[in-house]
This record gives sequence, C-alpha cells and structure tokens, in this order.
Amino acid sequence: MTETRETREERLLAVILLQLMKGATQKEKALQLSIAGFTNVEIADLLGMKANVVAQSVYDAKKVMKFKKK
Repeated sequence: MTETRETREERLLAVILLQLMKGATQKEKALQLSIAGFTNVEIADLLGMKANVVAQSVYDAKKVMKFKKK
C-alpha cells in the first residue's frame, strides 16, 4: 500500500504534536489530536488505545472545558 502525501503529513503532524506533549496524560494527548482534526480511530492507533476510550476521553475533556468557560 502506497502512503499518500496527505497521510504522511498527518502522521508527521501527530509525531510533532506528541513530542511537544511529552509528560501529558493520554487524555490530554487525545484531546489535542482531536482538536488537530484526527479521528478517534486515528488517535486510538497513535496512542495505543481503543477508539471508544478516546471518544469518551475527548467528550469528557470538552465537557470540562465548556463548564470552565461559564
């Protein structure tokens, strides 16, 4: 399977973002990758998690952020 340029760029973005977040929790990493436009499945693959765990983590984090804004 040949990797497209877009796929390589997305993977590079993920690597850079994860390097910048060394020491962050998996939930924080999942949220940042989600904000960067990665899907739950892509995030799960990158972080070694299950997609449903990623989805719940992102949902919880966004809910907390929304609550803090009020």
